[in-house]
Amino acid sequence: MKKVVLAFALMVSAVGIYSFTPKHGDGEIYKANTTKSKIDFIGSKTEGYHSGTFGLKSGELNVENGKIIAGKFTIDLNTLKIIDSAGERLETHLKSADFFDFFRSTEAYYTISNVKYVSDTKAEVDGILTLRRVTSPLKFVANIRSLDDKKLFAEAAFVLDRSAFGMSYGKGMIANDVQIYVHLFANK
Repeated sequence: MKKVVLAFALMVSAVGIYSFTPKHGDGEIYKANTTKSKIDFIGSKTEGYHSGTFGLKSGELNVENGKIIAGKFTIDLNTLKIIDSAGERLETHLKSADFFDFFRSTEAYYTISNVKYVSDTKAEVDGILTLRRVTSPLKFVANIRSLDDKKLFAEAAFVLDRSAFGMSYGKGMIANDVQIYVHLFANK
């Protein structure tokens, strides 16, 4: 009898774990259009701000029944471009160990672990961001602008705390909160 109860308990546990594990293999795959997709940012300091952009190296979303259920992305930090007058001088500094530390890694990774739709066009996205070899949870609201059987366009705007990834240079003069704007295009 103990063996039957133990076997039943193990089976229930396995089903429970499987039920709450993100289903990255389910649904249809939409590949990120790395040419059109981009990530804009604005970093503020006591006397102003700087704006820039990054591109995606790769990415994919799992879509099931017209809803995003999972995804993963690689952000190409080598595509860093400052779009204000600070230009190359600031780009060089941002590549240093004070900020993105290109010597250690030129990629960042985001994996979606959960998606909860709050309306037909808005979804709360939970995931994990790895930047500078530091992993931290990242949650935001995504606006699904269009999603059909061939393509997808979604946007998100949120604040990223740079100090969570070990970027403490200029503390007190440079704000920890960085404004992020994601524009994601994907095709099936």
